[in-house]
Amino acid sequence: MKKLSVIVILSIFVLVAASGVFAKDLRVVGSWSSLTMFKNFEKPFWTEKLPSVMPDVKAEVTSLGQVKLKGPAVLRQMNMGVFDVVHTVADYVVADSPILAGLDMPALAPQIDQARKVVDAYRPVVAKALADDFNAKLLAIAPYPAQVIFCRDEISGLDDLKGKKIRASGWTTSEFVTALGATGVTMSFSEVPQSLQRGVVDCAITGSLSGYSAGWGEVANYVYPLPVGGWDYVITSMNMKTWDSFSPADQNTLQQAITNDLEAPAWNVTAKETQDGIACLTGNAACDHGKPNSLTLVPISENDLSRARKVLVENVLPAWAEKVGPDVVKEWNDTAGREANVKAQ
Repeated sequence: MKKLSVIVILSIFVLVAASGVFAKDLRVVGSWSSLTMFKNFEKPFWTEKLPSVMPDVKAEVTSLGQVKLKGPAVLRQMNMGVFDVVHTVADYVVADSPILAGLDMPALAPQIDQARKVVDAYRPVVAKALADDFNAKLLAIAPYPAQVIFCRDEISGLDDLKGKKIRASGWTTSEFVTALGATGVTMSFSEVPQSLQRGVVDCAITGSLSGYSAGWGEVANYVYPLPVGGWDYVITSMNMKTWDSFSPADQNTLQQAITNDLEAPAWNVTAKETQDGIACLTGNAACDHGKPNSLTLVPISENDLSRARKVLVENVLPAWAEKVGPDVVKEWNDTAGREANVKAQ
Protein backbone atom coordinates (compact mmCIF):
# COMPACT_ATOMS: atom_id res chain seq x y z
CA MET A 1 0.00 0.00 0.00
CA LYS A 2 2.84 2.36 0.88
CA LYS A 3 4.57 1.60 -2.41
CA LEU A 4 1.32 2.24 -4.30
CA SER A 5 0.89 5.60 -2.57
CA VAL A 6 4.38 6.65 -3.63
CA ILE A 7 3.63 5.65 -7.22
CA VAL A 8 0.39 7.65 -7.16
CA ILE A 9 2.15 10.73 -5.75
CA LEU A 10 4.91 10.48 -8.36
CA SER A 11 2.33 10.09 -11.12
CA ILE A 12 0.51 13.20 -9.96
CA PHE A 13 3.84 15.08 -9.82
CA VAL A 14 4.62 14.10 -13.41
CA LEU A 15 1.16 15.05 -14.64
CA VAL A 16 1.28 18.44 -12.91
CA ALA A 17 4.77 19.13 -14.18
CA ALA A 18 3.73 18.27 -17.72
CA SER A 19 0.74 20.58 -17.50
CA GLY A 20 2.96 23.51 -16.50
CA VAL A 21 0.72 24.60 -13.60
CA PHE A 22 3.43 24.98 -10.99
CA ALA A 23 3.45 28.50 -9.61
CA LYS A 24 6.34 30.64 -10.79
CA ASP A 25 7.83 33.42 -8.73
CA LEU A 26 9.52 36.00 -10.93
CA ARG A 27 12.13 38.44 -9.66
CA VAL A 28 11.53 41.61 -11.68
CA VAL A 29 13.67 44.75 -11.83
CA GLY A 30 11.74 47.74 -13.16
CA SER A 31 13.21 50.98 -14.46
CA TRP A 32 13.32 54.19 -12.36
CA SER A 33 10.59 54.08 -9.73
CA SER A 34 10.06 57.86 -9.72
CA LEU A 35 9.02 57.91 -13.39
CA THR A 36 5.72 57.13 -15.08
CA MET A 37 7.10 54.16 -17.04
CA PHE A 38 7.51 52.26 -13.77
CA LYS A 39 4.52 53.67 -11.91
CA ASN A 40 1.94 53.48 -14.71
CA PHE A 41 3.08 50.49 -16.75
CA GLU A 42 5.78 48.20 -15.38
CA LYS A 43 4.70 47.71 -11.77
CA PRO A 44 0.94 47.49 -12.54
CA PHE A 45 1.65 44.97 -15.28
CA TRP A 46 3.56 42.53 -13.09
CA THR A 47 1.50 42.96 -9.93
CA GLU A 48 -2.00 43.34 -11.39
CA LYS A 49 -2.34 42.48 -15.09
CA LEU A 50 -0.17 39.39 -15.36
CA PRO A 51 -1.77 37.58 -12.39
CA SER A 52 -5.17 38.13 -14.02
CA VAL A 53 -4.15 36.22 -17.16
CA MET A 54 -1.57 33.86 -15.61
CA PRO A 55 -2.73 33.20 -12.02
CA ASP A 56 0.14 30.82 -11.31
CA VAL A 57 2.77 33.49 -11.97
CA LYS A 58 3.70 35.90 -9.22
CA ALA A 59 6.23 38.69 -9.39
CA GLU A 60 8.35 40.46 -6.82
CA VAL A 61 9.07 43.91 -8.29
CA THR A 62 11.96 46.20 -7.45
CA SER A 63 13.60 49.00 -9.46
CA LEU A 64 16.95 50.14 -10.85
CA GLY A 65 17.31 52.63 -8.01
CA GLN A 66 16.79 49.93 -5.39
CA VAL A 67 19.19 47.34 -6.82
CA LYS A 68 21.85 50.05 -7.36
CA LEU A 69 23.52 48.33 -10.31
CA LYS A 70 25.01 50.63 -12.91
CA GLY A 71 25.35 50.15 -16.65
CA PRO A 72 25.15 46.60 -17.98
CA ALA A 73 25.52 45.05 -14.51
CA VAL A 74 21.78 44.49 -14.07
CA LEU A 75 21.63 42.39 -17.27
CA ARG A 76 24.78 40.53 -16.29
CA GLN A 77 23.10 39.68 -12.98
CA MET A 78 20.02 38.47 -14.83
CA ASN A 79 22.23 36.27 -16.99
CA MET A 80 23.61 34.75 -13.77
CA GLY A 81 20.08 34.01 -12.57
CA VAL A 82 19.83 36.70 -9.88
CA PHE A 83 16.81 38.26 -11.66
CA ASP A 84 14.25 36.83 -14.08
CA VAL A 85 13.09 40.02 -15.79
CA VAL A 86 14.79 43.38 -16.22
CA HIS A 87 13.53 46.71 -17.55
CA THR A 88 16.48 48.97 -18.28
CA VAL A 89 17.48 51.77 -20.64
CA ALA A 90 19.19 50.43 -23.75
CA ASP A 91 21.82 53.17 -23.59
CA TYR A 92 22.94 51.90 -20.18
CA VAL A 93 24.16 48.58 -21.58
CA VAL A 94 25.83 49.53 -24.87
CA ALA A 95 29.28 49.10 -23.31
CA ASP A 96 28.63 45.34 -23.31
CA SER A 97 26.44 45.30 -26.42
CA PRO A 98 27.24 48.20 -28.81
CA ILE A 99 24.74 46.86 -31.34
CA LEU A 100 21.98 48.19 -29.06
CA ALA A 101 23.19 51.75 -29.64
CA GLY A 102 21.81 51.51 -33.17
CA LEU A 103 18.31 51.55 -31.71
CA ASP A 104 18.39 55.17 -30.57
CA MET A 105 20.74 57.53 -32.41
CA PRO A 106 20.63 61.27 -31.60
CA ALA A 107 18.17 63.20 -33.79
CA LEU A 108 17.52 60.08 -35.88
CA ALA A 109 13.73 60.10 -35.56
CA PRO A 110 12.44 63.34 -33.98
CA GLN A 111 8.77 62.39 -34.44
CA ILE A 112 7.19 59.58 -32.44
CA ASP A 113 5.55 57.89 -35.45
CA GLN A 114 8.86 57.63 -37.25
CA ALA A 115 10.57 56.46 -34.06
CA ARG A 116 8.09 53.56 -33.80
CA LYS A 117 8.89 52.47 -37.36
CA VAL A 118 12.62 52.60 -36.66
CA VAL A 119 12.21 50.47 -33.53
CA ASP A 120 10.02 47.89 -35.26
CA ALA A 121 12.53 47.59 -38.10
CA TYR A 122 15.52 47.16 -35.78
CA ARG A 123 13.75 44.92 -33.23
CA PRO A 124 15.06 41.58 -34.63
CA VAL A 125 18.63 42.90 -34.41
CA VAL A 126 18.09 43.96 -30.79
CA ALA A 127 16.56 40.56 -29.98
CA LYS A 128 19.56 38.71 -31.37
CA ALA A 129 22.04 40.98 -29.56
CA LEU A 130 20.33 40.42 -26.20
CA ALA A 131 20.28 36.67 -26.77
CA ASP A 132 23.95 36.57 -27.79
CA ASP A 133 25.34 38.99 -25.20
CA PHE A 134 23.13 38.33 -22.16
CA ASN A 135 21.29 35.06 -22.87
CA ALA A 136 18.08 37.11 -22.66
CA LYS A 137 14.74 37.05 -24.44
CA LEU A 138 13.54 40.45 -25.69
CA LEU A 139 9.96 41.10 -24.57
CA ALA A 140 9.36 44.81 -25.23
CA ILE A 141 10.85 48.14 -26.28
CA ALA A 142 9.13 51.30 -25.04
CA PRO A 143 10.20 54.96 -25.14
CA TYR A 144 10.59 57.58 -22.50
CA PRO A 145 9.54 61.10 -23.57
CA ALA A 146 11.84 62.82 -26.10
CA GLN A 147 15.31 63.40 -24.64
CA VAL A 148 15.79 67.16 -24.40
CA ILE A 149 18.44 69.53 -23.02
CA PHE A 150 18.27 71.11 -19.56
CA CYS A 151 20.77 73.89 -18.82
CA ARG A 152 21.51 76.00 -15.78
CA ASP A 153 22.82 79.01 -17.75
CA GLU A 154 21.24 80.72 -20.75
CA ILE A 155 21.46 79.05 -24.18
CA SER A 156 19.81 79.95 -27.47
CA GLY A 157 20.64 76.81 -29.44
CA LEU A 158 23.26 74.15 -30.21
CA ASP A 159 26.06 76.69 -30.74
CA ASP A 160 25.88 77.71 -27.09
CA LEU A 161 26.69 74.18 -25.92
CA LYS A 162 30.31 74.53 -27.00
CA GLY A 163 32.65 74.35 -24.01
CA LYS A 164 29.96 73.11 -21.63
CA LYS A 165 29.98 69.94 -19.55
CA ILE A 166 26.87 67.97 -20.43
CA ARG A 167 25.48 64.87 -18.78
CA ALA A 168 24.66 62.69 -21.78
CA SER A 169 21.92 60.08 -21.64
CA GLY A 170 24.09 57.50 -23.42
CA TRP A 171 27.24 56.83 -25.41
CA THR A 172 25.87 58.07 -28.75
CA THR A 173 24.54 61.25 -27.14
CA SER A 174 27.99 61.82 -25.65
CA GLU A 175 29.47 61.51 -29.15
CA PHE A 176 26.90 64.01 -30.37
CA VAL A 177 27.66 66.71 -27.81
CA THR A 178 31.40 66.13 -28.21
CA ALA A 179 31.04 66.90 -31.91
CA LEU A 180 29.42 70.20 -30.89
CA GLY A 181 32.50 71.12 -28.85
CA ALA A 182 31.04 70.17 -25.49
CA THR A 183 32.27 67.55 -23.03
CA GLY A 184 30.04 64.53 -22.50
CA VAL A 185 29.84 63.44 -18.86
CA THR A 186 28.73 60.00 -17.69
CA MET A 187 26.54 60.26 -14.62
CA SER A 188 23.69 58.35 -13.03
CA PHE A 189 20.22 59.81 -13.61
CA SER A 190 19.67 60.24 -9.89
CA GLU A 191 22.91 62.25 -9.46
CA VAL A 192 21.99 64.95 -11.98
CA PRO A 193 19.95 67.48 -9.91
CA GLN A 194 22.69 67.94 -7.33
CA SER A 195 25.37 68.06 -10.04
CA LEU A 196 23.50 70.76 -11.95
CA GLN A 197 22.98 72.74 -8.79
CA ARG A 198 26.67 72.56 -7.83
CA GLY A 199 27.98 73.24 -11.32
CA VAL A 200 29.55 69.80 -11.77
CA VAL A 201 27.72 69.83 -15.11
CA ASP A 202 26.31 72.81 -17.01
CA CYS A 203 23.57 70.94 -18.85
CA ALA A 204 21.99 67.49 -18.85
CA ILE A 205 19.86 65.44 -21.23
CA THR A 206 16.80 63.36 -20.39
CA GLY A 207 13.09 63.10 -21.17
CA SER A 208 11.04 66.22 -20.54
CA LEU A 209 8.58 64.60 -18.12
CA SER A 210 11.30 62.39 -16.65
CA GLY A 211 13.35 65.48 -15.82
CA TYR A 212 10.36 67.23 -14.31
CA SER A 213 9.42 64.20 -12.19
CA ALA A 214 13.00 63.86 -10.92
CA GLY A 215 13.29 67.53 -9.91
CA TRP A 216 15.58 68.75 -12.69
CA GLY A 217 13.29 71.73 -13.25
CA GLU A 218 14.12 72.98 -9.76
CA VAL A 219 17.84 73.38 -10.52
CA ALA A 220 17.89 74.15 -14.28
CA ASN A 221 16.72 77.41 -15.85
CA TYR A 222 16.47 76.62 -19.58
CA VAL A 223 15.05 73.73 -21.57
CA TYR A 224 15.72 73.12 -25.28
CA PRO A 225 13.22 70.60 -26.70
CA LEU A 226 15.30 69.36 -29.65
CA PRO A 227 15.43 65.55 -29.00
CA VAL A 228 19.20 65.27 -29.26
CA GLY A 229 19.12 62.21 -27.01
CA GLY A 230 16.55 60.33 -29.05
CA TRP A 231 13.88 58.57 -26.96
CA ASP A 232 15.95 56.62 -24.42
CA TYR A 233 14.19 53.32 -24.97
CA VAL A 234 13.52 50.97 -22.08
CA ILE A 235 14.10 47.36 -23.11
CA THR A 236 12.31 44.58 -21.26
CA SER A 237 14.03 41.20 -21.31
CA MET A 238 13.77 37.86 -19.53
CA ASN A 239 16.44 35.38 -18.57
CA MET A 240 16.37 32.77 -21.35
CA LYS A 241 16.24 29.87 -18.90
CA THR A 242 13.21 31.44 -17.25
CA TRP A 243 11.60 31.98 -20.65
CA ASP A 244 12.26 28.39 -21.69
CA SER A 245 10.70 27.14 -18.46
CA PHE A 246 7.29 28.33 -19.71
CA SER A 247 5.26 26.16 -22.04
CA PRO A 248 4.80 27.48 -25.60
CA ALA A 249 1.22 28.39 -24.75
CA ASP A 250 2.29 30.32 -21.65
CA GLN A 251 5.07 32.03 -23.61
CA ASN A 252 2.47 33.23 -26.10
CA THR A 253 0.14 34.43 -23.33
CA LEU A 254 2.97 36.28 -21.60
CA GLN A 255 4.25 37.92 -24.77
CA GLN A 256 0.79 39.01 -25.88
CA ALA A 257 0.06 40.49 -22.46
CA ILE A 258 3.32 42.46 -22.43
CA THR A 259 2.78 43.71 -25.98
CA ASN A 260 -0.83 44.75 -25.44
CA ASP A 261 -0.82 45.91 -21.83
CA LEU A 262 2.68 47.34 -21.32
CA GLU A 263 4.46 48.16 -24.57
CA ALA A 264 1.56 49.52 -26.66
CA PRO A 265 0.11 51.79 -23.93
CA ALA A 266 3.58 53.16 -23.16
CA TRP A 267 4.04 54.13 -26.81
CA ASN A 268 0.58 55.67 -26.95
CA VAL A 269 1.24 58.12 -24.12
CA THR A 270 4.81 59.11 -25.01
CA ALA A 271 3.95 62.00 -27.33
CA LYS A 272 1.55 63.39 -24.72
CA GLU A 273 4.07 62.97 -21.92
CA THR A 274 6.69 64.83 -23.95
CA GLN A 275 4.35 67.82 -24.17
CA ASP A 276 3.23 67.36 -20.55
CA GLY A 277 6.85 67.58 -19.48
CA ILE A 278 7.41 70.83 -21.36
CA ALA A 279 4.21 72.28 -19.87
CA CYS A 280 5.22 71.31 -16.33
CA LEU A 281 8.80 72.56 -16.76
CA THR A 282 7.85 75.94 -18.17
CA GLY A 283 4.41 76.66 -16.72
CA ASN A 284 3.32 77.71 -20.22
CA ALA A 285 0.32 75.36 -20.05
CA ALA A 286 -1.57 73.35 -17.45
CA CYS A 287 0.55 70.83 -15.55
CA ASP A 288 -1.33 67.66 -14.61
CA HIS A 289 1.59 66.16 -12.71
CA GLY A 290 2.17 68.66 -9.93
CA LYS A 291 3.36 72.20 -9.35
CA PRO A 292 4.89 73.69 -12.54
CA ASN A 293 8.45 75.03 -12.78
CA SER A 294 9.35 78.23 -14.61
CA LEU A 295 12.12 77.25 -17.03
CA THR A 296 12.62 79.31 -20.17
CA LEU A 297 11.70 77.35 -23.31
CA VAL A 298 14.33 77.85 -26.03
CA PRO A 299 12.79 77.71 -29.54
CA ILE A 300 14.16 75.17 -32.04
CA SER A 301 15.70 76.67 -35.16
CA GLU A 302 15.74 75.12 -38.63
CA ASN A 303 19.52 75.53 -38.63
CA ASP A 304 19.80 73.40 -35.51
CA LEU A 305 17.60 70.68 -37.01
CA SER A 306 19.89 70.53 -40.06
CA ARG A 307 23.02 70.65 -37.95
CA ALA A 308 21.82 67.84 -35.70
CA ARG A 309 21.26 65.57 -38.69
CA LYS A 310 24.69 66.48 -40.09
CA VAL A 311 26.41 65.66 -36.78
CA LEU A 312 24.59 62.32 -36.69
CA VAL A 313 25.75 61.36 -40.18
CA GLU A 314 29.28 62.75 -40.06
CA ASN A 315 30.26 62.07 -36.45
CA VAL A 316 28.01 59.73 -34.47
CA LEU A 317 27.31 57.01 -37.03
CA PRO A 318 30.96 56.65 -38.15
CA ALA A 319 32.09 56.35 -34.51
CA TRP A 320 29.47 53.67 -33.88
CA ALA A 321 30.33 51.83 -37.11
CA GLU A 322 33.90 51.38 -35.89
CA LYS A 323 32.63 49.62 -32.77
CA VAL A 324 30.26 47.16 -34.44
CA GLY A 325 31.81 46.30 -37.81
CA PRO A 326 30.50 46.21 -41.40
CA ASP A 327 27.99 43.38 -40.97
CA VAL A 328 26.07 45.22 -38.25
CA VAL A 329 26.28 48.48 -40.18
CA LYS A 330 24.67 46.77 -43.17
CA GLU A 331 21.92 45.37 -40.93
CA TRP A 332 21.32 48.83 -39.53
CA ASN A 333 21.20 50.44 -42.99
CA ASP A 334 18.70 47.80 -44.14
CA THR A 335 16.42 48.29 -41.11
CA ALA A 336 16.58 51.38 -38.88
CA GLY A 337 18.52 53.48 -41.37
CA ARG A 338 16.12 52.72 -44.20
CA GLU A 339 13.13 53.79 -42.08
CA ALA A 340 14.86 57.05 -41.10
CA ASN A 341 16.31 57.68 -44.56
CA VAL A 342 19.83 57.77 -43.14
CA LYS A 343 22.82 55.67 -44.18
CA ALA A 344 25.79 54.78 -42.00
CA GLN A 345 29.14 54.49 -43.75
